[in-house]
Amino acid sequence: MSKLSKALCAAILGVLIIGAGQGPAAAAGAPSQTKAYTTTVNYVAEFYPLWFTYNQSVNATINRLVGPAKISPLYQTVVAINVDTLYASTFLDLSSQPVILTLPSTTVTYSILALDPYGNVLTTTNLAAGTPGTYGFTGPNFTGTLPNGVTQVPMTLEHLILIFRSDQYTSGGVNESAASETFRESIQLQTLSDWQQDPSAGQTLILPELFFATPYKTFADALIAYDPITFLKQLQVAVASPNTPPLTANQQSLSDKFNTLFAKGGDQMDFALGAQDAHTLILDDYLGNTDANGWIHFTNMGEWKPGQNLDRSAITEFIQYGNNIKAAAYYQTFKDGTGAALDGTDAQGYVLNIPADQIPKAKRFWSFTAYTPQSIELIKNKAKVYHVASYTPHLAYNSDGSITLYIAREKPHGVPPANWLPVGRGPFNIMLRVYGPEGSVAHDKYTPPAIEKVE
Repeated sequence: MSKLSKALCAAILGVLIIGAGQGPAAAAGAPSQTKAYTTTVNYVAEFYPLWFTYNQSVNATINRLVGPAKISPLYQTVVAINVDTLYASTFLDLSSQPVILTLPSTTVTYSILALDPYGNVLTTTNLAAGTPGTYGFTGPNFTGTLPNGVTQVPMTLEHLILIFRSDQYTSGGVNESAASETFRESIQLQTLSDWQQDPSAGQTLILPELFFATPYKTFADALIAYDPITFLKQLQVAVASPNTPPLTANQQSLSDKFNTLFAKGGDQMDFALGAQDAHTLILDDYLGNTDANGWIHFTNMGEWKPGQNLDRSAITEFIQYGNNIKAAAYYQTFKDGTGAALDGTDAQGYVLNIPADQIPKAKRFWSFTAYTPQSIELIKNKAKVYHVASYTPHLAYNSDGSITLYIAREKPHGVPPANWLPVGRGPFNIMLRVYGPEGSVAHDKYTPPAIEKVE
């Protein structure tokens, strides 16, 4: 077992044995204002996403696309996974040579997302979804030439994340899952040297779901709460990793300052409190960004400006690897219209009435998914239904064109099965995705209706 695995297991065990009688160290006293404390707060808030992407890369394939055989509550590698699309993803390392991508022709709608380790969306010049061909990803220091017939895709970083999402249904509701699976399995990705040896190799690896079961968010939350010093040591490793983009002058100064203070030791409580309070700031930044109906929505996702790094860390916690607003819009709520926490304990559940003129407009699809409160993962249910979408077969519309969705542990009597979104017994949250935003969604004028509790 690796040092990381041992630390993560110890943190989770700490959560289990400490119990309700003793909380995290941050509860022990008032926040400190020492240099160690304030520097740690800034350090964690700035570099928090790197803990995730670095540790995920250690346990992932490099320069080879992989995808889960299926998606269910067992999948926990990334928060807020969707069941609308089929995934193929990898970590690219362009430091030693180009990586060759071969895209087959397909009628399936799909998207290509390139991200840096912070979650910033990167431009993929010359590469667009829907255009078959052979492409070569090159790093910023590449000076050679690619073989004939290979279109260069110059990247500004040597290390990045590449994600394909292919739709399982057309925008008109036609099931194209089989074609989508064929496309996903047919995408080829391999290093230039491997491609030169065998251009027909490098197809996507479809792996058992267990391969994607590591709950990174749960581990991070537990470490910060009960072993923050270990979390900080791991974050230092991530920041110093070759995966990390070149630091700006301000980032380098902050990193150097933290490393110097941390190496000197001193009162570890200052560092522990700093890490925990930074995490609280990250959570508050996300959960506090609500509209009048309790929905959380960020329009700067993947395109954060200077000074918005707290938003960037908050997105990592709840929607890691999200698209920018041009490709998709995300709305999430933990509360009903009265401000009360969503909770499936009451069997009567909730309703979401969407007037005809408030149904989100999308080129691809919209979907509602229920997630667990802490890990932001799919909720286990007997029906094995995890979302209701614009393409859901037999989705029933009301006579006036509106849609009513029912959110409850059991399907209410008389409700069409397609309009029922199952949840568990206890707290939950709901996310609305709009892929290919149009109309008011694209122009940031859209607010989803409030979820109402059934009395």
